Amino acid sequence: MKISVIGTGYVGLVTGTCLAETGNDVLCIDIDEHKVKTLVAGNVPIYEPHLDVLFERNIKANRLRFSTSLETGVEHGDIIFLALPTPEDEDGSADLSYVLGAAKSIGKLLKSYKIIVDKSTVPVGTAEKVSQVIANETNVDFDVVSNPEFLREGFAVDDFLKPERIVIGSSSEKASEIMRKLYKPYVRSGNPILIMDEKSAELTKYAANSFLATKITFMNEIANFCEKVGADVDKVRVGMGTDSRIGKRFLFPGIGYGGSCFPKDVKALHKSGKDHNYDFNILNAVIKVNDTQKKILIPKILSFFNEDIKGKTFAIWGLAFKPETDDIREAPAIYMIEELLKHNTKLNVFDPEAMSNVKRKLGNQLHYAPNMYEATKDADALIICTEWSIFRSVDFDKLKQLMKSPVIFDGRNLYENSEMKTEGFHYRSIGRTDL
Repeated sequence: MKISVIGTGYVGLVTGTCLAETGNDVLCIDIDEHKVKTLVAGNVPIYEPHLDVLFERNIKANRLRFSTSLETGVEHGDIIFLALPTPEDEDGSADLSYVLGAAKSIGKLLKSYKIIVDKSTVPVGTAEKVSQVIANETNVDFDVVSNPEFLREGFAVDDFLKPERIVIGSSSEKASEIMRKLYKPYVRSGNPILIMDEKSAELTKYAANSFLATKITFMNEIANFCEKVGADVDKVRVGMGTDSRIGKRFLFPGIGYGGSCFPKDVKALHKSGKDHNYDFNILNAVIKVNDTQKKILIPKILSFFNEDIKGKTFAIWGLAFKPETDDIREAPAIYMIEELLKHNTKLNVFDPEAMSNVKRKLGNQLHYAPNMYEATKDADALIICTEWSIFRSVDFDKLKQLMKSPVIFDGRNLYENSEMKTEGFHYRSIGRTDL
């Protein structure tokens, strides 16, 4: 099929590349000329495991191309995906200006039947708005489909190529059948393609992300309570996770969730509720708890150093909001860093992928170490913010030689208390007895 993808951000680039991988003729459109030149030159501007291999293969096969011309994109694609940003507005709502602006431009350019697909995460009723905007500009027949993405950063390529389910919101049998045909190669193992109305499809994405954010947040609350009563959150987590009704995933306590999806989607669903005179009480709590959780290590750090950390040197391992990505949007590490800088501390940071993004945001306020051990040199303590695999197997003897003091504040519970006691570290984690 001939596919156009409007927007080459995280979702757009993964979508375009993976659609090309199954033989489709894909043209990706972006208004950023520098970005398009970078893509045409064969360079992937984001870090996502396995994406570079598929990208290079489909560029060479001429199944994946790039342009700045929306007119060319509309002419090319029988199916046109809108993979545009829907940033959080000041009131927490999703800003639809990019989506609706593109819809208006597409409407002016339509010359034959097209399927316009909302791939961006959008509030309930957006497909209806997009349809109205396009209809105001043309008499040509078209259909608007809601097709939310369920891509996990760090696993996006696998999630697209082998999805657990595909959600298609459409009231058009013609559009539904074309979309079913497009996605058929990805569900050969029998996972479902779910056809539903547009509003239900839009809400499915928000409901899924908000539920997962709630599950994470509840576990963080349990962890905080464990510290009050002397329980061990790891044992509680295992006891809960063996219940098939609950499951093992998203029960790991830590310093809160971040990224481009959970924070924005929870707030957007919460705001949508208000717009329809419904108060999501549970989401009120989720937002409040997560904001606090991102800084939950700060009181532990201050307490350990008798409330005075001015002039102290801290090593920070992990800057991305999660492992296997360079995304620092709403990353707990950034909140931690900003709080520590207020106390006039020196921060040596290391992350396998995200340091260039942090440097663009925070500049030379930080020292960017070339490796994880160099970051700990002469540090008064080590703070762990992201659970990258390389942080799990550590030479603790080397660490003690490099650091001023053997002190670790672990926001991701990477190590066992017994191990840390044997190694001679003062160890603070989440939801467990401090050493």
